[in-house]
Amino acid sequence: MRSWMDSLKDLIIYDADKEFYAKVFPGSVGRKELMRLRRMTSSDLPDVAKIEQTCYQFPWSEDIFKDCLKARYHCWVCEEQDKVLGYGILSMAVGEAHVLNICVAPTEQGQGIGRKILEHLIELSRGEAETMFLEVRPSNPVAIALYESMGFNEIGLRKGYYPAENGREDAIMLALQIF
Repeated sequence: MRSWMDSLKDLIIYDADKEFYAKVFPGSVGRKELMRLRRMTSSDLPDVAKIEQTCYQFPWSEDIFKDCLKARYHCWVCEEQDKVLGYGILSMAVGEAHVLNICVAPTEQGQGIGRKILEHLIELSRGEAETMFLEVRPSNPVAIALYESMGFNEIGLRKGYYPAENGREDAIMLALQIF
């Protein structure tokens, strides 16, 4: 049986000691370690939608994010000093986890935030799912490199999965065995 403390930890992944040491001993704690992951709330949706709009030519609408919250998907944001830097959305059912969306603000990309979010989603899936799936555009080599570095393997192709400027773009299907 889960304790109230475990339930609280599910809401916020944050270590206050790191923030203390960063203030007392500048440079002792890296920026990535000071970022916190917490459950997405409806008040985050304007920031999340703004990041989505700046990153994708065919972005999800704010209503799609609302639906994800209503469906009780695992919706998380990564923030620093109350500024949303990125987010991840995970669906879990019947022993499978499916990453629906991971996105990082353009000004924050390349700093390990996407990896931090993905690591958290993988950890959430442990013990609840045997396999994690996701789709990625072939035209997104940075995301593909991240997923492959985390142990994802290509398992197939979904023809015409994504909307694209000149019609449709295929999706590479990736999977990760979770132990």
